[in-house]
Amino acid sequence: MSKRPAPNVKSKSNRRSLAQVRQDNSEHILRVAERLFSERGYSGTTIMAIAEEACLPKANILYYFHTKEALYQGVLSNILKIWMLSMNDMTPEQHPRDALRDYIIKKIRQSKEYPHASRIFAAEVLHGAPFLRKQLETDLKEQFDKTCDVFRQWIAKKWMDPVHPEHLMFMLWSSTQAYADVQVQSCILLNKSELDDQDYNDGADFLVRMVLKGCGINPV
Repeated sequence: MSKRPAPNVKSKSNRRSLAQVRQDNSEHILRVAERLFSERGYSGTTIMAIAEEACLPKANILYYFHTKEALYQGVLSNILKIWMLSMNDMTPEQHPRDALRDYIIKKIRQSKEYPHASRIFAAEVLHGAPFLRKQLETDLKEQFDKTCDVFRQWIAKKWMDPVHPEHLMFMLWSSTQAYADVQVQSCILLNKSELDDQDYNDGADFLVRMVLKGCGINPV
């Protein structure tokens, strides 16, 4: 009786490896593009400049992102997805004391880790969101409404004061993203060349205390 041939493990491993290489390349290109779009603006950034900074051939950039507009939209979509995932982590079953604390800490950390993307997003919105409007009107609006409904359920359970859910969300966004969007101003006023870990931790601690107290939530 002949033996059945063993599965082609190497082939599967190679496919997984290739998929990982593609993901790594895509993420690397996005991070380089974030910085250049942030520093030079959309008009001042070229695919060739991104390729040179990424140490990749221009053809490789165009393989993953067919146009500069697609790459720019990729940067915007990537940071928006990261932010929306953090919003989605807040659920009606969680107590707002824990959920809001975790959300603020995550958003401050994201401002530290993705400062360029946050600034690009802010600039895009300030210019009327020409590349982002559809996603704001669909994906973000859906997540925004869902999160505001979570706030309303917390209020109904008397876990927090009857604050305005939409304006609470606006305040959470602006206060946490300020650690990226106006970082230069903060550094100048603090007499620093850049914010350090303690600055981000202090900011998160302060915002947690302010938000919980403002919403009538016992912090312990």
